[in-house]
Amino acid sequence: MEQKKKSVIKGFRLTDDEADDLSRRAAEAGMSESDYLRLCLNSSPNDYPEIRKIIKNLINEINSIGVNVNQIAKNSNSGFFVPDDKIRLFAYMSRLSSLMNKVVEDIGDM
Repeated sequence: MEQKKKSVIKGFRLTDDEADDLSRRAAEAGMSESDYLRLCLNSSPNDYPEIRKIIKNLINEINSIGVNVNQIAKNSNSGFFVPDDKIRLFAYMSRLSSLMNKVVEDIGDM
């Protein structure tokens, strides 16, 4: 792949905290600040193994909750619905909501 010449210079302002954060993140990645910014511009969430792992775990949890919800729906359609099923549904939805919130927090911290 041919390396394109970098000929455009962009000037922008950062707060002291933002500049420190950029320096820290670039150093953690073992990159210059310019290279780190280019990586951020050209990357998608799938480029980060940590995010892929978090999303894979979330999908597995959602699938297992879905199996349980399907069993409750089958019982309901068969006329075997019991009031405890409604409580279980709310518990599953609560668990799903907390998992989604945790993933949003985890990915937002990266």
